[in-house]
Amino acid sequence: MKELKEFPRIETERLILSQLEEKDTPSIVEFLKHRIYSDLTSNIPYPYTENDAKLWVKMSKQAFDGNTGFTFGIRNKEEEIIGAIGLHDRDDDKAELGYWIGIPYWNKGYVTEAAKAIVDFGFKELDLNKIYATHFLHNPASGKIMQKIGMEQEALLKQHTKKDGEYFDLAMYSIFKD
Repeated sequence: MKELKEFPRIETERLILSQLEEKDTPSIVEFLKHRIYSDLTSNIPYPYTENDAKLWVKMSKQAFDGNTGFTFGIRNKEEEIIGAIGLHDRDDDKAELGYWIGIPYWNKGYVTEAAKAIVDFGFKELDLNKIYATHFLHNPASGKIMQKIGMEQEALLKQHTKKDGEYFDLAMYSIFKD
């Protein structure tokens, strides 16, 4: 992954994508305290605590400093955090895309708007060749976002993730630079 000196700030029509900050912690906890996030994702715990949020913000900064990933806060034009989206390096010029958005902002196209900008950033600024993402089969809305940004389903990963003692299949989508 190409190294950048400063964390980028990306503006879209309705959003600002910028680095997560310590001051975002209370809002992150407020959004992610709902069990649905844990049910729909492989890496958000329930219950979600202030410590979880602080650790995540810290890990996000370490990933940028170590040139292994970018986690952007998805913000409205008033710069209030409403979700997050990231690209994380998986070597060989590829990265994994992940995202979540607060329940009040569901079904408004915000994640699609942010994801298009992040994919563009990944190909143009980071010189990635491939960006991929996965979703639980019981979260088809996430797959729809992947399709809307031009990703195609590449694989069905059988019993790929274990969460709360249960194995889950994941659909994997990808998009290539050309």
